[in-house]
Amino acid sequence: MSAPVAPPPAEQVQADVARALAEDLGSGDVTASLLPDTADSAYLLCKEPAVVCGRPWFDACHRALDPDVRIDWRVAEGDQVAAGTVLATLQGRSRALVSAERASLNFMQTLSGTATVTAAYVEAVRGTRTQILDTRKTLPGLRLAQKYAVRVGGGVNHRIGLYDTVMLKENHVRAAGSLTAAIRAARERYPALPLIVEVETLAQLREALGEGCDRILIDDFDAATRREAVAIAAGAPYGGRIPLEVSGGVDLAGLRAIAEDGVDCISIGGLTKHVRAIDLSLKLGPPPA
Repeated sequence: MSAPVAPPPAEQVQADVARALAEDLGSGDVTASLLPDTADSAYLLCKEPAVVCGRPWFDACHRALDPDVRIDWRVAEGDQVAAGTVLATLQGRSRALVSAERASLNFMQTLSGTATVTAAYVEAVRGTRTQILDTRKTLPGLRLAQKYAVRVGGGVNHRIGLYDTVMLKENHVRAAGSLTAAIRAARERYPALPLIVEVETLAQLREALGEGCDRILIDDFDAATRREAVAIAAGAPYGGRIPLEVSGGVDLAGLRAIAEDGVDCISIGGLTKHVRAIDLSLKLGPPPA
């Protein structure tokens, strides 16, 4: 189990859940209306190995339709579980249980999928200095939820949006006239915000190191150039003060080699972009003995 991770604010979870239930229920669950509205039980089953993530959204879906529902979790957020694990049992009104089923599972399977793949990337670099970062390549409307799932999986959040970090890339440098001009303009206008600079050559790397920033992104460097970049950043007069990030064309198979080159961070868009949902189901009745 990973260290506990604080979820997004309750109001954000409630807003996510309200949207999900509205699009699913519309004017009402016509099939659930055929059921007797009596007390019933259910259990949440995980059908494959996974890192559990999404409990706040699961709970909020069910409590939105039945405030008195009882949910007893058998696992903690961030636990790694085996196929066939019963994650939770529920006691509530039968109609509410089935009406909340799909929305609650959608959150759990998506966020558990993100946490599970993140944990695999984190494990691949274990023992190195490298952190695994996410990107802004998230599902529309679920950025805070997916970035939370990355943290549950042991990863680290990159910038949340376009407002909390200045990130200078090729187009910004071109518009400013030079990398130095772009860095100085960013520092002058947004002195309190973190500054990340993408470089395309070793000459630009030296320029960024000389001007100063909070992190340098060496995008699409080949292995030899990447190792040279690490040596430059760690050597005099820079002394390793500015972390180096790798992005672009990174997959799980090649991850360890990049980390062993000594980079500080590797950002992976696929953590949140290439979502493969974990296979979960919610079944009425008591769990199997």
